[in-house]
Amino acid sequence: MTEQVTTATDVNRMRELNALSIVRVLRGNPPSTVTELAARTGLSRPGTDVIVQGLVADGWLTVVEPDGSSIVGRPARRYRFNAGTGHVVGVDVGAHKVLAMLSDLDGTVAATSRLPVDPGAGPAERLAVADAAVDECLAAAGLRPDEIWAITVGVTGPVDAGGRTALFTPLPGWESVSPAEHLATRFSCPVQVENDCKLAALAERWQGAARDADDIVYLLAGMRTGAGLIIDGTLRRGYGGAAGEIGALRAVRWLTAPSHLESCPSLPAGIGTDDAAAWVFNAARSGDKAAKTAVRRYTRDLAVGTAALVLTLDPQLVVLGGGFSRSADLILDQLARELGRTCLRVPEIRASTLGAESVALGALRLALDEVDARLFEAGLPAPAAPRA
Repeated sequence: MTEQVTTATDVNRMRELNALSIVRVLRGNPPSTVTELAARTGLSRPGTDVIVQGLVADGWLTVVEPDGSSIVGRPARRYRFNAGTGHVVGVDVGAHKVLAMLSDLDGTVAATSRLPVDPGAGPAERLAVADAAVDECLAAAGLRPDEIWAITVGVTGPVDAGGRTALFTPLPGWESVSPAEHLATRFSCPVQVENDCKLAALAERWQGAARDADDIVYLLAGMRTGAGLIIDGTLRRGYGGAAGEIGALRAVRWLTAPSHLESCPSLPAGIGTDDAAAWVFNAARSGDKAAKTAVRRYTRDLAVGTAALVLTLDPQLVVLGGGFSRSADLILDQLARELGRTCLRVPEIRASTLGAESVALGALRLALDEVDARLFEAGLPAPAAPRA
């Protein structure tokens, strides 16, 4: 019989796995006592106590002292995950603005920067604005670039495996840009790039209108129309990153749908393209017949691509996001009626609750997922500089 030899490496790895199990149990949950942690992890109480003290010393956990409300015996100490041990950044690079957010490992936003950018700006200028927005967040949070654990950048257009929008993007010259390579000159952490619609879908499931759903079609409804898909709780990118880009099929009419609002006969002269839709929606609320017709025609075209996605995926929920979601009171019921004409089952349709912050929040979520994957799959060393 061959005896199994346990090496020091095996013991160290077991300790690391036990420590990670405790961190996982506390991650996103209320503070717990050692006894509670032992019960939830299946470890012995003495062993749990030793590991917890080591995690406190390394900065992964912090002690929650008793509040003194107990009148019987000495209350047990509780421990919580130290979310301030690391930070992530999410960036939304849009046509008119760059929005950057910085959060701790619990997703609590510590800093935000929103900077305007000219729609016609070239890649260098747009990247410079993105740099400035990220720098403002770092300065507000008092952090250095080497203290950021992950970054995600949201961009317009399908993103390939290399982080580029090679297939299509409305941003001038952006197909030649690699945001990940650009940021890698300053940040040593992983940098991901993802499509804005997909990130908005993640955000709605994380903090928005779709928190109770695992099968979601997110519609970006605005002067540009797009979709993000979450199936079985997983974001679907597709083989080349183009999942959900059904608007590329001209018969779907998503490309031309906003033109119904821009060409509304009652639209006053001098109203710019950027303000036309808002005027038409407001006029429709006031009973303007031409405006109501324009909204109805826009929604009918929006429903064509939406129906194709609903029939293909049979989602639990459709979330209406983007700039036009502010006029969900005029769109949702009409969209449901249109879907009812073609779909076997009409899912519930809700308006986004996150508005213009959805893409940046989704970028934070994807960055946090990257941290979790490294933390719980490979393990991470103790923080270099623990933060309270």
